[in-house]
Amino acid sequence: MKKLTNRFYLAFFAAAVVVAGALSFYASSQPDGLEKVAEDTGFLDTAKDSAVSNSPLADYGVAGLDNDRLSVGLSGIIGVIFTGLVAFAIFALARRLNKGSKN
Repeated sequence: MKKLTNRFYLAFFAAAVVVAGALSFYASSQPDGLEKVAEDTGFLDTAKDSAVSNSPLADYGVAGLDNDRLSVGLSGIIGVIFTGLVAFAIFALARRLNKGSKN
């Protein structure tokens, strides 16, 4: 059963990498809901940049890469890997804490 579960997680992770790396470039460039409302009601000009707006992965791309397709795809892959690592760490900690409470 554990082997089947591991295969499922691996397949899910691979699918997420493909979607983030290859398909994310084709996402809509239209403003999201909040940005659209701000634009329609006239307060979009008062928006301030985020505190992390100069980070290496800001604005759905990798800073310093001139190729938009590569920049967006690589940013998506980095995001999936980072999220997977954080989830793995949380689940490992939860498993360890659960085993400790049974003893």
